[in-house]
Amino acid sequence: MANTPGHRYLAPFVRSDLKEKMVFLSGPRQVGKTTLALSFLGGGAAHPAYFNWDSIEDQRRLLNQEFPPHQRLLIFDEIHKYKLWRNWLKALFDKTRHLRQYLITGSARLDLYSRGGDSLAGRYHFHTLHPFSLREIDSGYRRSTTEALLKFGGFPEPFLAQSEIKWRRWQAERERQVLREDLRDLEKVEEVVLISRLAEHLPRLVGSPLSINALREDLQVAHRTVQNWLDILERLFVLFRIAPLGAPKIRAVKKERKLYLWDWSEVPDPGPRFENLVASQLLKYCHFLENTQGHRMELRYIRDTDKRETDFVALQNGIPLFAVESQLNDRDIPPAIPYFAQRLKIPKFYLVHLGQKDYEHASLPLRVLPFEKFTTELELP
Repeated sequence: MANTPGHRYLAPFVRSDLKEKMVFLSGPRQVGKTTLALSFLGGGAAHPAYFNWDSIEDQRRLLNQEFPPHQRLLIFDEIHKYKLWRNWLKALFDKTRHLRQYLITGSARLDLYSRGGDSLAGRYHFHTLHPFSLREIDSGYRRSTTEALLKFGGFPEPFLAQSEIKWRRWQAERERQVLREDLRDLEKVEEVVLISRLAEHLPRLVGSPLSINALREDLQVAHRTVQNWLDILERLFVLFRIAPLGAPKIRAVKKERKLYLWDWSEVPDPGPRFENLVASQLLKYCHFLENTQGHRMELRYIRDTDKRETDFVALQNGIPLFAVESQLNDRDIPPAIPYFAQRLKIPKFYLVHLGQKDYEHASLPLRVLPFEKFTTELELP
């Protein structure tokens, strides 16, 4: 069973960072941001120090700066929907930073929506809250936990319910929120039907180099339009993309990015779904190290012009840390691993699977191990 949603892996880091600056807490809709934020107040959404921009009354209180007395921490939820939020928040923080702490939450990339206008640089720490991972879940039998994560995803509500009916209803409700409300409120787009059609294609494109031209032809729109829509869906935490590692010794491909979903339970095929789960855990690892320790982290993949490929490589400050190949079974070592191991300066390769084998290769810098052990040994958050 999972930990209480309010007690998430970022809680101690957010609490510590609030002592220094504002904290921006981003993440997908219904990933648990508000629950985590309210846990610092010790109350629910009715707490007077919690302000939600979607509430007309809270908007009025915010703009009039009517804050509860003797309350050091204030939480502003979805305030990035306010057109002038950057300048308003900067002025407030500069005047009152010695009196109050500010936790800003939102279901969009606050680090991107904070750009432009008057800069907030130097005034906030940034964190991204991710769905549940194995290390966030208490279970005496890890295999059953992995199966539940693959089936229901890592968002708290469907994972904790573990009901197919509730999972389907939750997915439909979340899709309506993101593809209608957020598109309208944040991006001001009118082509909601076409963007919804694009979103319907995405689960079957997971794990493969993404062809914008194929999507353009199917939707009958311009190449730049499709690219813009993908950027929007990335800002709204529907998808994320990773770029290839440009390595001249292997004639690497340089442009085509691979696409993954924040809710991997939408992916219909078992192989790509497991690959998406691994990608999500690695992205969580990269964001965690970047936001809590200040390292410049990147998640990429390796592919050459002869279509040899390894799913992922994690880089820290531009230097490869390790590469990861995911597969459902534990039978074969893909030929791309020894090929890339001989030509690239990557200290460790992992072959992560859903089988039983766990060993180190005698002549390659390769560890073959089950997914559960991989998350533990790498200390994925």
